[in-house]
Amino acid sequence: MSEQNDDPHPSRARWVFYGFLAIGGFLLFTEHRAHVLGILPYLFLLACPLMHMFMHHGHGAHGSHSEQGQHTHHHESSEGEPK
Repeated sequence: MSEQNDDPHPSRARWVFYGFLAIGGFLLFTEHRAHVLGILPYLFLLACPLMHMFMHHGHGAHGSHSEQGQHTHHHESSEGEPK
């Protein structure tokens, strides 16, 4: 019913398409290298607050613990503490 192409190698048209993508990507990079490299420091500075906003989702909101007296630190070892 549905005809599948069992050939593991891509067709000639696909190789030509990949070639055009590679050439186009190279030309875009060489022509716009100054623009991309000039904005790169600003992208690093912008990444800092974005990473803080999006990567701290597992910590919960700052100061919003469900039980005020129970604050656990995952990095502290429980060895040597009296039970």
